Amino acid sequence: MAWDFSTDPQFQEKLDWVERFCQEKVEPLDYVFPHAVRWPDPVVKAYVRELQQEVKDQGLWAIFLDRELGGPGFGQLRLALLNEVIGRYAGAPSMFGASAPDTGNMEILAAYGTGEQKKRWLEPLLNQDMFSAFSMTEPQGGSDPDLFKTHAVQDGDEWVINGEKWFTSAGRVADLLFVMCTNGMFVVPRATPGVEIMPEPRNHNHIVYRDVRVPLNHLLGPENGARVLAQRRLGGGRIHHAMRTIAQCKLAFDMMCERALSRESHGRIIAEHQMVQEKIAESYAAIKMLRLFVLETAWKIDQTSTLEARTDIAAVKFTMAKVLREVSYNALHILGSLGTTDLTPIQAMYASAPAMGIADGVDEVHKATVARRVLKGYRPHEGYWPTEYIPAKREEAWQRMRPVLDARPDLARVAARLRLPA
Repeated sequence: MAWDFSTDPQFQEKLDWVERFCQEKVEPLDYVFPHAVRWPDPVVKAYVRELQQEVKDQGLWAIFLDRELGGPGFGQLRLALLNEVIGRYAGAPSMFGASAPDTGNMEILAAYGTGEQKKRWLEPLLNQDMFSAFSMTEPQGGSDPDLFKTHAVQDGDEWVINGEKWFTSAGRVADLLFVMCTNGMFVVPRATPGVEIMPEPRNHNHIVYRDVRVPLNHLLGPENGARVLAQRRLGGGRIHHAMRTIAQCKLAFDMMCERALSRESHGRIIAEHQMVQEKIAESYAAIKMLRLFVLETAWKIDQTSTLEARTDIAAVKFTMAKVLREVSYNALHILGSLGTTDLTPIQAMYASAPAMGIADGVDEVHKATVARRVLKGYRPHEGYWPTEYIPAKREEAWQRMRPVLDARPDLARVAARLRLPA
């Protein structure tokens, strides 16, 4: 029976190394040099490269990429286990070459890019000599591609792009913008004339593309193939978000339990109060269920593909936002007034939960998708009564048992005493 919840001992050694590395080197760096990967100072950059080389020496660099795409080929299940650790530390994904939005952009570049495109963009992104953003959603259409208006027109040996994009995360600090148009996916250097980044929002940018000209070879994948590329990218991105969300939930849970054992109220430590115990128990169960769901979905992707696992990916996506919201809310309440401040990570976690329910497609859309796909496996019943209507099931059972009862008069006599009148 092939059923196992254990981690490969050799990979567990890797995970133990990652935990020590993050605690001893990544976390201190986060507090002294926030966003160190992007620091322009050559001294800081050199130190970051030293740490990243340690990761590479462990064979853990950019493990989100499959072997056929140029990565180590560890698969999604091992990536999920790794993300459970590094998702706890703000700077760790970058230290492992596995931070969003670059990961998804690198994946579609590796899968659909030409040799020249990989040389020009993928290698610098992998080496973190460049950074990127994914420019998909629009002010009037959200994430619904049927409502998108951004379009590219060929003019000689160039494409001319016009349109607006909304919520392009990290667009302001990106070197490359992966722009989803109605007729294709285009790689646009941010410094290209006509790329206008609005003052607000600061982190998730509103960008106007006004007569933006890029060469023909900046089309990624086939013309009119943007939807296929976007689904490939977003499918992986959603499960990766869920992996990192587990780490955040565990961090909130650890803080919750520590606080419950450290504070008193009404003459007892608050861990002895039943309402606190309820929050801890429900949070524990919710995290466990989310983790098993994520790991199973990651395993399913490894066995098939993101396309085959898309129902579970969609379900994981809206589940993770719900669990993050509930666990961080419980933690905030147990921490009390401290939880409402920016002196712990809790407030930021709770504030990020609604965004997690919107990023990569709103939860309501994913719920509808899951329901539609699940319902394809069912059929309506005939007549007035459902399949599990007990009187009909009982009558059917008598008919199916008739040959046995006819052959066994003793059994038939007992059954006759039990049979309800019609």
